[in-house]
Amino acid sequence: MTAAHAQSAPGGGRPANQPATAATSHRLPPVHTHPRDVHLENALLALADPVRRSLVRELAEAGDWERSCGSFDVPVTKATLSRHFAVLREAGLLEQRDAGPKRLNRLRRPEFDERFPGLLDLVLGSN
Repeated sequence: MTAAHAQSAPGGGRPANQPATAATSHRLPPVHTHPRDVHLENALLALADPVRRSLVRELAEAGDWERSCGSFDVPVTKATLSRHFAVLREAGLLEQRDAGPKRLNRLRRPEFDERFPGLLDLVLGSN
């Protein structure tokens, strides 16, 4: 049994020492990879998928933190969409934060462009 499980309330709820608040969430915060830690191959693989390219294009047209995960109209299930977001985070392209029940997104364009100059321009310019 892990320490996290040992501190959980009966039934798998929040830890016994954590008060219930509106900010308490049932999900873990997203894990992000900084673009400086991404290999070119991983960036290219993330951008090779047409659904992920569509997500990146839409984020490039939106302001930071304007788009929630549920606001994208893509032909995949919710679970598959979550996986696409995870791949984009792992490739250093996407940053996410929780805002109440929504998860908001930001394209990490300045950081990504510093690591891979011109790559996003090339991808966003192609159809």
